[in-house]
Amino acid sequence: MAENRTRYTTVAIALHWLIAAAIIFQIILGWRAGDGPKGPATFAMMQLHKSIGITILLLSLARLGWRWVNPAPPGPVGQPRWKQIASKVVHVGFYVIMIGLPLTGWILVSTSRTNLPTILFGAIPWPHLPLLPDLAAGPKHLWHEIGEIGHGVLVKTTYLLLLLHLGAVAKHQILDKDAVFQNMAPGAKPGWKEPRLWLAAAGFAAIVAAGYLYTPNTAPAAPPPAPAEPAPAVEPAAAPAATPGAATAPEAVAAPPVSDLKDPVAWSVQKGATLGFAATWSGASIEGRFQRWTADIQFSPEALDRSKVTVGVDLASAETGDAQRDASLTGEDFLDTADHPKAVFTATKFRKTGEGKYVADGSLDLRGVKKPLSLPFSLKIDGDTATASGVTTLDRTTFGVGQGEWASTDEIAAQVTVSFKLTAKRK
Repeated sequence: MAENRTRYTTVAIALHWLIAAAIIFQIILGWRAGDGPKGPATFAMMQLHKSIGITILLLSLARLGWRWVNPAPPGPVGQPRWKQIASKVVHVGFYVIMIGLPLTGWILVSTSRTNLPTILFGAIPWPHLPLLPDLAAGPKHLWHEIGEIGHGVLVKTTYLLLLLHLGAVAKHQILDKDAVFQNMAPGAKPGWKEPRLWLAAAGFAAIVAAGYLYTPNTAPAAPPPAPAEPAPAVEPAAAPAATPGAATAPEAVAAPPVSDLKDPVAWSVQKGATLGFAATWSGASIEGRFQRWTADIQFSPEALDRSKVTVGVDLASAETGDAQRDASLTGEDFLDTADHPKAVFTATKFRKTGEGKYVADGSLDLRGVKKPLSLPFSLKIDGDTATASGVTTLDRTTFGVGQGEWASTDEIAAQVTVSFKLTAKRK
């Protein structure tokens, strides 16, 4: 059948153009992500880069399987032997990069310190390569180096093969004026006036333009709804973060002192409580919340000297609206939840600063580092119900949140805003 065929099959042609467009777009995306600041936009581009890479891998495997059962049409009659060999080398080279580039990228992701998940186009989970994520630090780093070097070499090889391939197409179509181009463009005639040739050139330009014009959506995701029911006492539920622009706690007016609050009272946090955080990444605001935390409250405005609050936060419950970013946040470069799963804020000193306004002076134990922290808050007590809200800031770098390249504050600001809002009932 191949000897009588004058062009590739329709399936092969469709796969060829799909993969070609994906590779060109992928190159532009890689340039932009590599050259730009490491902000939310770059992060989003790299997630798309991963998704397109896996797509190219799957399409290339399908193309290889189809080629196996549907051989390519013969080359031009009388073509010199060296040209036949060169053509085969270039075609084999393309299969190497179409499969090798995604595989080396897959190795990089699977051996990354941040252990980011791969979610294709933000919807389809894609696993890491087997065994690699569980390797010891030394072998894992070696595999990462292999993936990095291999990826870099194959990228440069791609540039060379594209130049050879496009040059050969132009030569066959314009100089030799044979029928090679019609193998992938049915009905094409030799010569530079062929409209299909210019259509392909326009498509190439459009893909390049799309790569440069693509702007990922980095707007903060809407926070998820609070759990339907209050969490058990050991894990009170949390909801969305407060807006990062809030500099001070809302005004509140304290109710008249109640005689039975002369001693500290135990309070139980109710459904809908929020514990949020906000940071700045390359000028963009990143908001998040902790979905699981506990609060042991013994407090009375009439017994500040004997009041005490202990808040325990499950750091692995941090959410910012992006699953891949959240996985990075809990990794060893940031919160390191594997070794430090919990943060604890303890306050044993309280000051009244105005009507309904207080400051809790205590300490925060985060990522194995314990530092003093003061939390201004507003409070209103009405019978057995208390409402409170507060905002404070902390320096992430003093707690080691951000290791290696992330320790710098050039991209991610040092100051992180922490806010809460809750309603509590007397126990």
